[in-house]
Amino acid sequence: MTEQAEPRSNTRIALDANALATLYAAPEILRVVNVWDAVSARVVSELPGTRAIATAGHGIAASHGYPDGERIPLQLMIDALERIVRATELPVTADLDGGFGDVRETVRRAIAVGVCGANIEDQLRPLGESVDVMRAALETGEQEGVPFVLNARTDALVKGGDRPRAESIDDAIERGRAYLEAGARCVFVPGVLDERETRTLVEGIGDRRISVIGLPGALTAAEYEALGVARISYGPMPQNVALTALKRLGESLLSDGTIPEDTEKLNDF
Repeated sequence: MTEQAEPRSNTRIALDANALATLYAAPEILRVVNVWDAVSARVVSELPGTRAIATAGHGIAASHGYPDGERIPLQLMIDALERIVRATELPVTADLDGGFGDVRETVRRAIAVGVCGANIEDQLRPLGESVDVMRAALETGEQEGVPFVLNARTDALVKGGDRPRAESIDDAIERGRAYLEAGARCVFVPGVLDERETRTLVEGIGDRRISVIGLPGALTAAEYEALGVARISYGPMPQNVALTALKRLGESLLSDGTIPEDTEKLNDF
């Protein structure tokens, strides 16, 4: 069994935050393979290319039997974050959905368990209200002595409804600029973005200021990097891939299959 790390002090969390901010600003795109529990965090942390750990809120909720969208009790989410932080030495940035109704308290509790940054959704609230939410998250970090690294998420595309795509892109740019002005380090624009849309967003919000998601049909990480994107994450997809593998294995075993000989032991805690 592998011994888990001790709780992180706010001084250590501040160092993690500085390291994470540097990764966002680097010419190379930050690739984060989202995790949902301690063992997935340990496996991803041990990969040579991993520089930071990002949690998937959807994945954590699903692993506890809850749907996405702040349906999981906040304390369960915080407990999961604490186990993930203790399973790695890398900076941990968390998916905190829309702030669970009290973004200051949510960020404070996330920092208390070692988290140094977060995605926080605007959920397409009115712009002024959304800016207040992002600013509150950052102010909480300052109060805790942590330069909290906010990857401010705008749902301009995924919740844009039937409005023209170009209008949603313009809305994402307006919101993204406002969040950066409030102190966010990066702006997360989820959705499958093609080259033209990505270029427009980067030109409108800033070089190395855009975060994207790698869904089926998206560009590659290298292509996004060449366009000036700062970060690519994969949301619930790593968990979906893992569960698909489990399903396929179960089907094989239930039809008299065997465990593949090249199976690694990756759950050594």
